[in-house]
Amino acid sequence: METKNGKNTKKRNVQMCPYAKKCGGCDYQGIEYKRQLKMKQENVEKLLKPFVKVSPIVGMDNPYHYRHKVHAVFDCIGRGEVVAGVYKKNSHDVVDIESCQIEDEEADAIIRDIKGLLKSFRIKTYDEDTGYGLLRHVMVRKGYHTGQIMVILVLASPILPSKNNFVKALRKNHPDISTVVINVNDKKTSMVLGERNITIYGKGFIEDKLCGCTFRISPNSFYQVNPAQTEQLYAKAIACAKLTGEEKVIDAYCGTGTIGLIAAKSAKEVYGVELNKGAIKDAITNAKRNDIKNICFINEDAGKYMVSMAEKKEYADVVIMDPPRSGSDEAFLSAVVKLSPKRVVYVSCNPKTLARDLAYLVKRGYKVMEATPFDMFPMTEHVETVCLLSNRKPKPDTHVDLTLDMEDYYRIKDQEKTVK
Repeated sequence: METKNGKNTKKRNVQMCPYAKKCGGCDYQGIEYKRQLKMKQENVEKLLKPFVKVSPIVGMDNPYHYRHKVHAVFDCIGRGEVVAGVYKKNSHDVVDIESCQIEDEEADAIIRDIKGLLKSFRIKTYDEDTGYGLLRHVMVRKGYHTGQIMVILVLASPILPSKNNFVKALRKNHPDISTVVINVNDKKTSMVLGERNITIYGKGFIEDKLCGCTFRISPNSFYQVNPAQTEQLYAKAIACAKLTGEEKVIDAYCGTGTIGLIAAKSAKEVYGVELNKGAIKDAITNAKRNDIKNICFINEDAGKYMVSMAEKKEYADVVIMDPPRSGSDEAFLSAVVKLSPKRVVYVSCNPKTLARDLAYLVKRGYKVMEATPFDMFPMTEHVETVCLLSNRKPKPDTHVDLTLDMEDYYRIKDQEKTVK
């Protein structure tokens, strides 16, 4: 309800988080959502101004509780008080969080109930300093369309006392839990997950649907945490590829094959290239699950694979690239130039490294045709962007100077300093 002068309405739309000052995870906490989108739009526009006019950012109708992958650190403070939440910024002190504004509410409830079960099952939390204790972390993953839930208990030992009764007690309050997995992390490391998984209930994985395809999600699988926005992001990436059914597509950094499998429906053939063996295994499983036969997955460095293609006089019509936050390295970008595809679709999670990489590609014959930002992580400063680049001179046999143009690089770095 508005006040008489309407001045308080705007403030009421901003749901203040009680953990904001201690947690520090949400950079834009307390800022009206429309203002957040404007800030992100301006950031991308400043960085990409030399290359293209940026389209309006795609935001969310409801920017709360969008994270379908929730991770909680467990610890013990004071006189045996169990806490579960996130590390305080720049520390290893755990902020006890009952409910997070950006996390799935059912996932948060499961974590709260696990915290409540520890005492009755005599399960001790892990102490980083002494190495004593059992439970280190809990991760909950939920299918956006299927509603399937996976609970991952990260333990310092593979032995969970009364594991069957523990699962039974947990599922009594949360019958939608599809599978429970013990992940063994017995090393002194900052990594959350270890390499060994032991299924103690269900199949050990869940499935979800994305852009008409079904994907298996295992404990260690990469899968976008905001599925609602991911569908729009991937739909835009496929639209930029301009597929007619006749194209040969390279899906670089393919991970578990999500973009490549979606693209395969509209392409002649797709080659997904990825260094991570586990991801390739999941990608092959996903292809079989969706009965997609015009895609091939290669466990290799994508840059080296494309150079090899160019040397064999092979070609690709489209390269789809979705690199990490650090962007692509010179070796990969030079491989793209050498292969010389007609179109490059760049899916970026960091506009700063995107601007740097675009400078390299534009200098070597590509033109940025369009760029669309997507707000995948409301309440944070992060923004993803889909860019379409077109090859102005698609001549694979032409020699190209592959040395990094440092003048372009430093021009972009200087521009970054002006963006807050």
